[in-house]
Amino acid sequence: MYNYIILCKTLQEVLKKTERKSFMKYQYCFLDLDGTVIDSSPGITQSVQYALRKSGITPPPAEELLGFIGPALSWSFAHFFGMDNEAAHRAVDFYRENYRAGGMFECRVYEGIADLLKSLQAAGIPCVLATCKPHCFAEQILRHFGIDRYFTFVSGPELDGTRGEKHEVIVYAMQHLGITDPTSVLMVGDRASDITDARLLGVDAAGVLWGFGSEKELTDAGAVMLCQAPQELLAILNA
Repeated sequence: MYNYIILCKTLQEVLKKTERKSFMKYQYCFLDLDGTVIDSSPGITQSVQYALRKSGITPPPAEELLGFIGPALSWSFAHFFGMDNEAAHRAVDFYRENYRAGGMFECRVYEGIADLLKSLQAAGIPCVLATCKPHCFAEQILRHFGIDRYFTFVSGPELDGTRGEKHEVIVYAMQHLGITDPTSVLMVGDRASDITDARLLGVDAAGVLWGFGSEKELTDAGAVMLCQAPQELLAILNA
């Protein structure tokens, strides 16, 4: 009888926790930029090809450079082309020459994203851009496509590399907005780094399948959910 009472109390506690979680609503939506809000592949791959040529390397076709979308550029040049630290940073400077000259606008906003942002704003859920692209470029891109008004804050690295990792970008945004509860935030992105860096901070992360990361990549990274389209993400946030 005693064990039965203990079991019942344990089950009641589990049900209470489950009930609280099932009615939990995220209060903030952090969105990655490249591969989540915009398809930036043309401008990024063209700029990478330009940087490689300037570095004395024959560039591969654009489709072989999609791995540059998402991670920090200096890491990508080192990882994919074996550059040392100095060469990688020089390649980043070359990349930005082409990017500033117009490459940053060689992109498009994914279908359904503008409607998602409008709906989240109407629902009172602040949207924050959390990107590894320097925030000065990210802000110009948002203005260019007329969607900057939907973002409460834009968090990204400085041109000198400060806040170069995704977790640093997330922390910076949380500090700026005075967010102390990581469970109130949902990070949304298309690459493993979006998911793993959010998890390091106790932030849930959703993976999107319209970007450049695969379902396996996002699942292995620990995404709490996967979305096939922006409308699915809205449903999750309003659940």
